[in-house]
Amino acid sequence: MRLFIITILSVGLLTVFSSCGSTKKVIGGVIAPKDSSYTASSKDPLTSKKSALADSLSSALTKNYINFNTFSGKLKIESSDNKGKNPDITAIVKIVKDSAIWLSLTATILNIEVYRVYITPDSVILLDKRAKEVQYRSLDYLQTITQIPFNFSTIQNLLIGNPIFFDVDKAEYSENANNFTGFHAGNEFKHLLSIDKQNKVVTHSKLDDIDATRQRTASISYETYSNIDGINFANDRKIFIAEQNKIDLNLKFLRVEFNKQLDINFSVPKGYKAK
Repeated sequence: MRLFIITILSVGLLTVFSSCGSTKKVIGGVIAPKDSSYTASSKDPLTSKKSALADSLSSALTKNYINFNTFSGKLKIESSDNKGKNPDITAIVKIVKDSAIWLSLTATILNIEVYRVYITPDSVILLDKRAKEVQYRSLDYLQTITQIPFNFSTIQNLLIGNPIFFDVDKAEYSENANNFTGFHAGNEFKHLLSIDKQNKVVTHSKLDDIDATRQRTASISYETYSNIDGINFANDRKIFIAEQNKIDLNLKFLRVEFNKQLDINFSVPKGYKAK
């Protein structure tokens, strides 16, 4: 079940771990306490260069943030874990912004729907189509399963492909010959974003647990961007998640639509037993 939930939450392909706000900020290239009285001189060329880069990348990341009313997508999910390769899954995702998330997962080789999920700002309903069982849970259930402090907005942004738990204004930024880099250190995780220099879109996200004893890490690559009605969207995404177990996910979006009329009615068939 935990693998299934993580697979669902990884469809959006950004972080699957929390990185809360940092208690420090970068001022003029020096890591200073948040309440420090240190003030960087505006005449310092290094400070000015870093400030200009931060402003440019913050603006670019904000510009590429996906604003939408509705979203629907169909994708293929390939996964493997410590036990080997899992059966391929075809997923359908529908979202009405800030209201409801509807998911259907089908075993690709058999073309049989195995799970259906309905998420609202305060609840989760999970249908196990094979066992004819239904589970009613609060949204806290996802936090328990994943050990991540999700709320509805976080899940919505994760599925749609927006960065989560990453403050573009508080991050440190640098550059090399090929990429810009954004770094955000939170209370639990260190988050490193690689950003394409030409298009200013995220190409890679890397999270590592600050607590080295836990060894939690996630690595996500974003590939094959396309412009859909003015929205930059990564159609191919590769995820590696590791703690005690390891999960590899390859996701390929086959169809994506924004801001179309959606029907996301959800009903429990007769004869299903509550679990």
